[in-house]
Amino acid sequence: MASVSGVLYIGVTNNLIRRTEEHKDEVVEGFTKKYQCKKLVYYEHFTDVNYAIGREKILKGWVRGKKIALIRSFNPRWDDLYKNLLF
Repeated sequence: MASVSGVLYIGVTNNLIRRTEEHKDEVVEGFTKKYQCKKLVYYEHFTDVNYAIGREKILKGWVRGKKIALIRSFNPRWDDLYKNLLF
């Protein structure tokens, strides 16, 4: 998730559509609500929850520039990918 100002949030969920909607609707208090991270700009899909959590930890350990490069490789225009999940 990203904010208009470029703040990035990395998380893991078992339901990407629901969780993205929660961020967009500011349902849960916390980082994404505080920094207005409402735009889904990158995601990965895993069938193994342990692998997903491991990948989350790896990405959170990256410097900002490396995270931005990953997002740009997947989504060069930083479009909100949420709409793509619905179709």
